[in-house]
Amino acid sequence: MNKIITTLLLSTALSAHAIEPLPPETMDDTRVFKVEVLQVTDIEPYREALNGFLKSLQNNGLVDGKNLSVHKATIDFDAENGGFWSKLGVLLRIRQEATRIVEAKPDLVLTIGTPATKYARGMMTDAHIPLVFTAVANPEDAGCVSLVDAGEGATGSTLYTDMTDSLKLVQDVFPQVHRIGMVHSDDDNGIANVAAATTKGKPLGLDVSARQVSKNEHIAPKLKELYAAGAEMFAVPLDTYYGLHRYEASLDLGDFGIENKVPVVTLAMVSVPGAALYIGADFKQVGQLAGTQAAKILKRHTKPDVLPILRQETPTVLVDPARLEALKVALPAQLSARKTVAANGLWQIDLVK
Repeated sequence: MNKIITTLLLSTALSAHAIEPLPPETMDDTRVFKVEVLQVTDIEPYREALNGFLKSLQNNGLVDGKNLSVHKATIDFDAENGGFWSKLGVLLRIRQEATRIVEAKPDLVLTIGTPATKYARGMMTDAHIPLVFTAVANPEDAGCVSLVDAGEGATGSTLYTDMTDSLKLVQDVFPQVHRIGMVHSDDDNGIANVAAATTKGKPLGLDVSARQVSKNEHIAPKLKELYAAGAEMFAVPLDTYYGLHRYEASLDLGDFGIENKVPVVTLAMVSVPGAALYIGADFKQVGQLAGTQAAKILKRHTKPDVLPILRQETPTVLVDPARLEALKVALPAQLSARKTVAANGLWQIDLVK
């Protein structure tokens, strides 16, 4: 399923202005640009974001190993053996890596995810090192002025999608659902995603209940709690928890939904076998958007402050028809008319039509 999602997301087109290569006269054939990459945890969506970033730079004549030198630092923990996960500990480790990066004096820093962005940007600003971020759910949670203004010394791209629009789409497909259960960790993106769903769901008549788990906690007990409390659907937030332990939480959630005939939807483009509906921004596309801004900084010497935060304007929507059939749910005619059959029988819904 994960390969299916990756293949489909790669096919979704970016707007022309976002991926247009810079003109040749901006290129410097002799210089090797140094880029430092900083992230917390190593999960496949983050790898996709980085791949998109590097692809965008390549499209602009910046090639790793040629005129580009990329060094990546991942702040991780022993996910398989119950490793230490403390916000204070993560903060200290980010600060340590940020200190090393400042001493390395790179031409640009890419931060992937909210924690790395939030806690490293101040040191980069003080050192006058341009910072570009990606895979951030809500820029304001990473210290940005607004959804489009990153503030001093920074720019980037965001995974932000309008939660109201996403929940309306969920209602279009599952009009009988009024109570949604969500499980999240202490991940900044996950917390923000659940908070948005809770707030935006109320005016739509959707009651969102949430449970928090530790990064190494099994998801099943929380699913049982929510189900016993009346959850009619489970929604997956944008949370690194679902990509850890070889996608254990995602697999268990999918199995729980199938066994109890409860629909599962994802509000992020992460692989959840058993999910009927996927709504969210494509990590690779969002990474490419960050690369677009980075190319302008490196090749045109544009200050990051003047570059807006970019985002995928229309979310990617995928449907698993087999899961809909198992749930005895028919895709509404207005959505069915917009579908195209994709790899392995999944449907992609074009919201732009």
